[in-house]
Amino acid sequence: MAYYRRYDYPAPDPALMQALLEQQKQMQERIIIQKPDFDLKLIAGCDSSFIGEDTILSVFVLLTYPGLEVLEKVWHHGPVDLPYVPGFLSFREAPNLLLAYQKLQQKPDLIMVDGHGISHPRKLGIATHLGLHLNKPTMGVAKKVLVGKYKEPDQTKGSVSPLLYKDEIIANVLRTKDNVKPVFVSAGHLMDLDTATSIAKACAIKHKLPEPTRLADHYAAVFKSEVK
Repeated sequence: MAYYRRYDYPAPDPALMQALLEQQKQMQERIIIQKPDFDLKLIAGCDSSFIGEDTILSVFVLLTYPGLEVLEKVWHHGPVDLPYVPGFLSFREAPNLLLAYQKLQQKPDLIMVDGHGISHPRKLGIATHLGLHLNKPTMGVAKKVLVGKYKEPDQTKGSVSPLLYKDEIIANVLRTKDNVKPVFVSAGHLMDLDTATSIAKACAIKHKLPEPTRLADHYAAVFKSEVK
């Protein structure tokens, strides 16, 4: 499925698009996909939610691993200066996510992001974007596909099929619960796909979304109502 244009937004400024594209090209050169070298004890989930067109709220939830007990939940909201440009959403989300991350008293060994990692037209989904900024292992768990083709995995929990784009496996399509729609698990930065998939499976206890991103999504809605 290809990226699609949202017609309720004005056409992006060509100069802005070119500047963002150049920045993405520079960031691409820094992406490292590798088996992570960590003793995973703390995992964070993060998510962002827009309040209208110009305000964003970002949440981090810190959990133990593998016990998945919640230790911290923090959030930050603020204005968004960059307009919506298809394929460059990470530039809108990342600054506020980084401000929310700073509020964590303890820092995670791994960040699981509600969104894509390298399963992006230019390998720079929000999970990869964050990983590069923080020099931290990251992985993406997305609800919808951006690019690539795949065959539906079996309907049983734990079933996996590859997501292919330009003859490369860019994510795994993972069934986290029997007979529900799958999620799309990708490496972000300082992470490999096999490890990311194993961790997503381990964190998917009862729900479609793994606990770190499920809770981040939940608290985004809670804190959003407080802001409103």
